[in-house]
Amino acid sequence: MKRAGLVILLLLGATPALVAQRGGFPGGFNGGGDLPRVTLVTNAPYDGRWEFLRVRYSAAGGMRTRDVKWSHDWARAEANFTKILKEVSSVRTRTKESAVIGFDDPALFEHTIAYIVEVGYWVPTEPEVTSLRHWLRRGGFLIVDDFQGRDIDNFERQMQRVLPDAKLLPVPPNHPVFDSFYHFTDFAGVVHPYNGRQTGFWGIFERNDPTARLMVMANYDGDIAEYWEFADQGLFQIGPSNEAFKLGVNYIVYGLTR
Repeated sequence: MKRAGLVILLLLGATPALVAQRGGFPGGFNGGGDLPRVTLVTNAPYDGRWEFLRVRYSAAGGMRTRDVKWSHDWARAEANFTKILKEVSSVRTRTKESAVIGFDDPALFEHTIAYIVEVGYWVPTEPEVTSLRHWLRRGGFLIVDDFQGRDIDNFERQMQRVLPDAKLLPVPPNHPVFDSFYHFTDFAGVVHPYNGRQTGFWGIFERNDPTARLMVMANYDGDIAEYWEFADQGLFQIGPSNEAFKLGVNYIVYGLTR
């Protein structure tokens, strides 16, 4: 498993240099202008391969400033992660395209898995709430990332609008999502890239039954896409970066097979 983890970074051409988990970014926080640009074709016609779907939403202060909340780590995170997924698994994966749509877009129902970030700022419209409810009940799997602190209060409040009877519950460490591809037994290396806090896993299950299908997987005090984004730059330690990729692969395989 250690060899497999090392291959993940080598596949991206990561440099061997390691830096502290705070600072060290060329051009400032989150990469700045010196980080190599990545271009992905967005919302290309469906061709049978799995495509990374990121959810776009409006947020106070987000759409009117340079800090667009839904776009954190886009598109370098998607580009690096999809390369890894294609290399280590049999999932037929698009690596040069990605989808960026709102929950109210009919194209949502062409996808099994969706990814959303910064849910402390997420306040969906009523059409988005209705569409997300139908999508989840029809088999959709939502991955929630890059949120911490009191962000969870807003996320829980908005999900109550989507699924009024649902409860946000801890995902047990022996849940199948942690064994769908890579076998997780130790979560000590799954930490937030900046504050070092242990990531907690929360979910929403069908019928609020932890043995039933997991519909929503949330990385609280976590940001696995930050590791994905900078994996080819050598900015984070190899161990946590590998864990972030492994979790992502597990999430996709779980979402496609449940």
